[in-house]
Amino acid sequence: MDDLFEKNRKWAERIKESDPDFFLNLSKRQNPEYLWVGCSDSRVPANEIVDMPPGTMFVHRNIANVVVHTDLNCMSVIQYAVEVLKVKHIIVCGHYGCGGIQTAMENKEHGLIDNWLGNIKDLYRCHRTRIDALQSEKERINLLCELNVLEQATNICRTTIVQSVWKSGEELAVHGWIYNIEDGTLKDLNMRRERLSACDAPVRQD
Repeated sequence: MDDLFEKNRKWAERIKESDPDFFLNLSKRQNPEYLWVGCSDSRVPANEIVDMPPGTMFVHRNIANVVVHTDLNCMSVIQYAVEVLKVKHIIVCGHYGCGGIQTAMENKEHGLIDNWLGNIKDLYRCHRTRIDALQSEKERINLLCELNVLEQATNICRTTIVQSVWKSGEELAVHGWIYNIEDGTLKDLNMRRERLSACDAPVRQD
């Protein structure tokens, strides 16, 4: 554990060398433009992926980047980001090869996590014909990873929090992206919603 404290000290020193007042200014307020809803996977660090410093992105992460309306943790993060921080963009970012997605596709019990992955299991059932038609397990998992991003981004659009913002005419866009761990690149899944009517746009296209 001492190694982590040493790395922290060196990291802070590097930043202060290039900007002596960086942490002092950062401590006074946070003014991020983005809310990132991502997976807890240790290989998918939000700020590093887009090469942005602390203070530029508000982050919520959980297994398989799930957005459930009964999850008060997630809903509170979205509300704070939208109503207090006034973020302009909400990004749902999944990643290929997601272990949570793979687990949801397996026809066996895994214990507590099965409850968390319930809506991904439902999503798999909705698209099973299309997914199972693919040749390799990797392709099947990755397609469900993409569909899950679109589903969770749509869930965000349908929250009372986001709908209220759109009804008031304020600027807010919801995006669906996916990250490729194998080469470090992001892919835009061409989902961008920025008005109330967009909530009804179809995302389940078989």
